[in-house]
Amino acid sequence: MTQLKSNFVNSENKANDTGKLIFPSGFLWGAATSAHQVEGNNHNDWSEWEKANAERLAKEAKDNWQPWQQEKFPEMFEPQNYISGRACDHYNRFAEDFDIAKSLGHNAHRFSIEWSRVEPEEGRFDQEAIEHYKKVVQALRNKNIEPFFTINHLTLPFWFAERGGWQRVDSVFLFGRFVDKIANNFKDDVTFWITLNEPWIYLSHSFLRGIRPPQKKSISLCLLILLNLINAHKTAHNVIKSYNKQAKIGFAENFVCFEGWLSWFAHWWIDFRFLNSVRKRIDFLGVNYYFHSKIKGLKFSQNDNKKVSDLGWEIYPKGIYRILKRLKKYQKPIYILENGNADAEDEKRERFIKDHLFWIHRAIRSGVDVRGYLYWSLLDNFEWEKGFWPRFGLVEVDHKTMERKIRPSAYKYAEICKNNSLN
Repeated sequence: MTQLKSNFVNSENKANDTGKLIFPSGFLWGAATSAHQVEGNNHNDWSEWEKANAERLAKEAKDNWQPWQQEKFPEMFEPQNYISGRACDHYNRFAEDFDIAKSLGHNAHRFSIEWSRVEPEEGRFDQEAIEHYKKVVQALRNKNIEPFFTINHLTLPFWFAERGGWQRVDSVFLFGRFVDKIANNFKDDVTFWITLNEPWIYLSHSFLRGIRPPQKKSISLCLLILLNLINAHKTAHNVIKSYNKQAKIGFAENFVCFEGWLSWFAHWWIDFRFLNSVRKRIDFLGVNYYFHSKIKGLKFSQNDNKKVSDLGWEIYPKGIYRILKRLKKYQKPIYILENGNADAEDEKRERFIKDHLFWIHRAIRSGVDVRGYLYWSLLDNFEWEKGFWPRFGLVEVDHKTMERKIRPSAYKYAEICKNNSLN
């Protein structure tokens, strides 16, 4: 921490002379993906849910989205939009995609391993799948790109989900066994481990709102699974450390910038409940940031900001500064593991990235230990129950031909990455 602050002070002095905002020496730049959203041809709880719900989701699009969105993205009315299928075929094209990342100046990349590939049946591990992910890690290492290795990014093996998923009494044991297999195979090649992605989003969408598999609406079930996820993280932490005490372990949470008289409760329950339960078993904080929400009475209200993404999400860059300031008290290194904008025409993405980095830089100046920024996402991917129409990628993907095309904003971000500075 002392060395990082020292590096930043020197950089800040230089910034005053050049007019640039210089980031700390060793700052990590890159982008993120997740297995199910980019790999293609997975067999898990999500792939089965997509097939069962695609027609329903296409029919409900008229009620779920604004007229301007319906006009701009007519594919939302097609059932095929909601089936991941080949996704981005990243499972076969990872080397090509990492070449693109390297050309754009990235020195870090977040990805996830797909549990259902590694353990397609309970207790049977597929060594060929493990070897594939070893090639993925090695491909990144060969390009001097630091891997951020996510163990579980929302999806579950079908055999695990079919028998109750995280509701199972033995769910933590089964997850721990999977982690043991992975940690043993990657202990020498991976430094940064992310145990779980967005536990609160998983809980709220799958067990409170009921919009994602398994589509439950139960507070008691939500609390039970919260406890199991907390124990799953702790178990994973202990297993990984048993193989490599120098490993850096964290999880990724979707932090929301709340305002309003009940914002203290929303921050405590949504942003910090999981974190406070595992704070002694993390080496860094993983921050995903997308949302700003005002609480009026007992309801979340739409903000008045007219700057929105294609999804209608408010663009509020200052929110990331406010979140980072709140996280400073934990005295842990922080990595921004997701921050992105659905922008099919690439009109707002450059400004989106620069404005968020401005506020991240300000947080660093105020003493927050931020060490990296990973944009979501490297590729246009499959956005869960929304399907393919939201376009987050630095790289445009034609999901029929699988052709990649680097967007102009990606080149602007590349200048920041390569220069470690923001004009």
